Order: sequence, then structure tokens, then C-alpha cells
Amino acid sequence: MNIKSFLRFVELPTKVASMIPFLMGTLYALYRFEDFYVLRFGLMFVSLLSFDMATTAINNYYDFKKASKTHGYGYETHNAIVHFKLKESTVVATIVILLALAAGGGIALVTQTGLLVFLLGGLSFLIGILYSFGPIPISRMPLGELFSGLFMGFVIIFISAYIHTDEHVVSLLLQNGWVSLNINIMEVLYLFWFSVPAILGIAGIMLANNICDIDEDVENRRYTLPVYIGRRNALVLFKSLYYVSYLDLVVLLILGINPILVLAILLTLIPLHRNIDLFKQKQEKASTFILAVKNFVLMNAARIAVLGAAVLLNMIM
Repeated sequence: MNIKSFLRFVELPTKVASMIPFLMGTLYALYRFEDFYVLRFGLMFVSLLSFDMATTAINNYYDFKKASKTHGYGYETHNAIVHFKLKESTVVATIVILLALAAGGGIALVTQTGLLVFLLGGLSFLIGILYSFGPIPISRMPLGELFSGLFMGFVIIFISAYIHTDEHVVSLLLQNGWVSLNINIMEVLYLFWFSVPAILGIAGIMLANNICDIDEDVENRRYTLPVYIGRRNALVLFKSLYYVSYLDLVVLLILGINPILVLAILLTLIPLHRNIDLFKQKQEKASTFILAVKNFVLMNAARIAVLGAAVLLNMIM
């Protein structure tokens, strides 16, 4: 396996779905609590990126093993194992190495933070594995959008903020055999509202992927959400996810979580609307699926830019 086939196998461009929430949570901690730990940041980066790549690799490997129809619908092109004629032993070894890196980074992070990171990280690992593996993987059910959105959109942001600001959000301590849990409910709710664009944007990526694969999924008995609700309803849902995420700006401004600069993000509605229309015209993995990724990056990178600017202003002032 060379670098090109590896990058295709783990679908590196889609890793923005985990890296952007990671940066959003970090900047949230910097803006709201003015806390940052370099080592914790680095450990989570290694663990998160490795696990995200491993999950994609497992999903591609499982599809390769379970596919009942391996020709047509672009299967030979978008499945890297088939396209690059990768050896099964090499594929499995790559998955094991990525999981080892993810676990190692995660354990090291737990030693720096505490039990809550262990519990949330362990749950995320479990959901990530069950997403692609098991008797009925989550990716083969109409729950993929929900689980991917919540865990990659909210849980990643929560952990990436918590590792810098645990005393402000949740305290989970083990003392004398008893677990002491103190939750700042309002801060958790604020963090959830802040995460809504990432949650819905990631769900949009999964939905677009499943819409593009709807014919192939029917052949291979993958009963995803678009298979259940139909292409037309799936496209309506795809469009709605993005516009609802912009309503979140109003909530954040009312709560005082985001700076007034956040209103500049409304300008991204113009290219986002254009991308939605292009995807509605043609749903194809090779050409238009990337529009969902672009929309996710567009609306969330804009939030990162605004929050980053606010952090810099706070430092200057």
C-alpha cells in the first residue's frame, strides 16, 4: 500500500468532519474560558485522526467483504480496496496500526485529564466500531446520520473543550470508591447549541453519501435512511439540515455565547445555497458528493474564523 492508495483507503479529505469540530471545541475553550493545554491538544489530535481513519478503513473493508454486487454504480472506482487491488492482509494490518495509535493517544490523554474522557472516549470508540462492524452495522441502518452527527459533531466538540476546561463544565472524580459527578448544566447546553452546525453538517455529509449510494445500497441490502424515506424526501431533508443550522446563530447571539461578529457568517449562505441546488440536480459520488463536504467546511470554518478573530481581539484588549 503506497501513500496514494492509503489516502484513498482512509478517505483523508472526509477527515475534516472530525478535525473541524476538534478545532471548534478548542477555540470555544479559548474564547469562553481562556484555557489551553498544548500536550492535551496534541494527544487528542493524534487519537482522533487515527480513529477517524480507522473507522473509515473498517467501513470500506466491511463493504468489500459483504458486498453482494461488486460491479456497476462506480463500485470499482470508489472502493479503494478494489480499485488499487490491495492485499487483505495489508488492509487488516493498516486498520490494526491505526486503532493502536488511536488507543495509545487516548489512554495518554486520559492520564492527563480524568475518568470522564475515558468514558466518553470509550463510548465513542464503541460507536465507531459498531458503525461499520457487527451483525447489523449502524451504517447499514437509518441511524447513521443521527449517530455520526451527535458523536462527531457534539461529543468531539465537548471533549476538545473539556480537556482544557474540565472544572468549568463537568467534574467527574473517583473518591473512596464513589464517583462524584458535578455538571454545569447551562454550560453543557451552551456547548450543545454551539455544536449544532457541526452536528447537522456532519449528518448532511452522511446523508449525501447515502443518497449517492441509494441504488447500490438497495442491491447490497444496506437499509440507510434514504432507502427508507426515498430520494425526494432525502433531498428535502438534506436542504433543511443546512438552513436549520443557521437559525442556531440567533440562539447563540441571544445567549451571548458567540460574539456579534458571528453575523458575518450569514454571507456563506450564498455559496451554500448554490451547492445545495447543484446537488439536487445530480447526486453522484464522483462529482457532487464533495458538495456536502464543502458545505460543512464552509459554514463551520466560517465559525472557526469568527471565533478565532474574537480570541485574538480578547488577547489584544
